[in-house]
Amino acid sequence: MMDLKQLEYMVQIAEEKNITKAAEKLFITQSALNQQLLKLEKELGSPLFYRSRTNWHLTEVGEIYIRAAKEMLGLKKETYNRISDLINMKNTHLSIGLTPERGISMFASVYPEFHNLHPNVIVEPMELSVREQKSMINRLELDVGFLTLSDDMQKSDNIYVSILKEDIIVAIPSSHPLASNGSNYGKPLKDIDLKSLKEDNFVLISKGSTIREAINPIFQDSGFSPKLLFETRSCQTLINMVMKNLCCTILPEHYAVDFKDVVYFSLPQKPQLRVVAMYKKGVYLSKATADFIKLASDYWNKAHEKIR
Repeated sequence: MMDLKQLEYMVQIAEEKNITKAAEKLFITQSALNQQLLKLEKELGSPLFYRSRTNWHLTEVGEIYIRAAKEMLGLKKETYNRISDLINMKNTHLSIGLTPERGISMFASVYPEFHNLHPNVIVEPMELSVREQKSMINRLELDVGFLTLSDDMQKSDNIYVSILKEDIIVAIPSSHPLASNGSNYGKPLKDIDLKSLKEDNFVLISKGSTIREAINPIFQDSGFSPKLLFETRSCQTLINMVMKNLCCTILPEHYAVDFKDVVYFSLPQKPQLRVVAMYKKGVYLSKATADFIKLASDYWNKAHEKIR
């Protein structure tokens, strides 16, 4: 008979790829964790891990065991969520995936109200990329993720709750020769042909991000590669560099700022991002999760109205 605590122990070792780090995360001694592992391996008649000093990795038997362990732990979590909604159980758990900057800012704003609604729910916020969130939701390791998608093609076979759509816009310094055609924060925007910025320096969001995937085809349509000063994972850094008169950039309108040092343009292609909440199809949605999605949606829509 499988012990759920033992399942958690083995999954932690697999995730950390190191028994010492796993023991630290589990708040038990390495010796106690090792005894659990040896006991299980004896029962199975096969090792679960290839051991090394720096990197433990799964054997073929280990791959089978950990895959099943994660499924069973996910089923346990869903069961507890259903029971919690019926009897208001204490110390239930909600894991939330958040993109850097935008997601963490939202969480800090809505958590106090969420805590008032669900004081017994232990929340675990995690800063993760879109790709990481999708993967963890598919493995039942994350209850809900808040993602930014560039188009519907990025969607997988899960449940998506649409929160808002926002434009991707161009920002240039107010000292730029074309700035007189631009608009300040909150005003209607005029289109700009990116070719007119061909000789300018750019700072852009890093390769592989959702935003960059939406931006790259626009440069291709314009027939040139931007002259990059550097790339960054921070949209706040993008706008700060424009404010310092160092470059132009392309970014979601969420990050537009009301400063005289920056003016904005729209793009003829009208690229957009979609902010969505995602959770696994077929999995029970707890009341706590549904309430958090509602609070996040309200927060982002109010923030979007201010920009508009």
